[in-house]
Amino acid sequence: EKKWITNGIFADFFTVAVRTGSAKDGMKGLSLLLVEKTMPGVKTRKMKCSGVWSSGTTYITFEDVKVPVGNLIGKENQGFKMIMNNFNHERFAICCMTNRFSRVCLEESLKFANKRKTFGKALVQHDVIRWKLAEMARHVEATHAWLENVTYQLQTMHHMEATMKLGGSTALLKVQCTKVFEYCAREAAQIFGGLSYTRGGQ
Repeated sequence: EKKWITNGIFADFFTVAVRTGSAKDGMKGLSLLLVEKTMPGVKTRKMKCSGVWSSGTTYITFEDVKVPVGNLIGKENQGFKMIMNNFNHERFAICCMTNRFSRVCLEESLKFANKRKTFGKALVQHDVIRWKLAEMARHVEATHAWLENVTYQLQTMHHMEATMKLGGSTALLKVQCTKVFEYCAREAAQIFGGLSYTRGGQ
């Protein structure tokens, strides 16, 4: 079984890492198989998540699924290597997405703080709100600069060189981007107050 599969409910095919070697082989005993949604024993169920509803987050179960040899992707027991080769691109995409989400939190908070009035003045005129906005901007801009740096390297390096050299940088950048997004979302919720809990907009 596998949880948290993005777009799984919409997919007709799944790339699945399965153990084809012994347990003692560790990562060297994994292979990639192309599993078709219509194969007997494959079941999918959409998960009800709090956010990102369009992602089609899915719970998939495999029960005695028979996969033909022709559905092997690449070489047997070499699946882990292919998974790792794709990680840089996946992480980079998440970095771009979460950095943009962070900026949206900042932009919308600034708009709202200029519009909302409390105690006879705009929310943005309160020092604590200005500090929150400044801290959000500091995090977002610093992270964006790091993202631009990694983007340049991905564009100018050969694919194999980038795969070998940028794994650590991309992984660290993903941590930075997601932490900043969480921070900005939390601070935006503080600025919006109860309105942050509604889905109807301003």
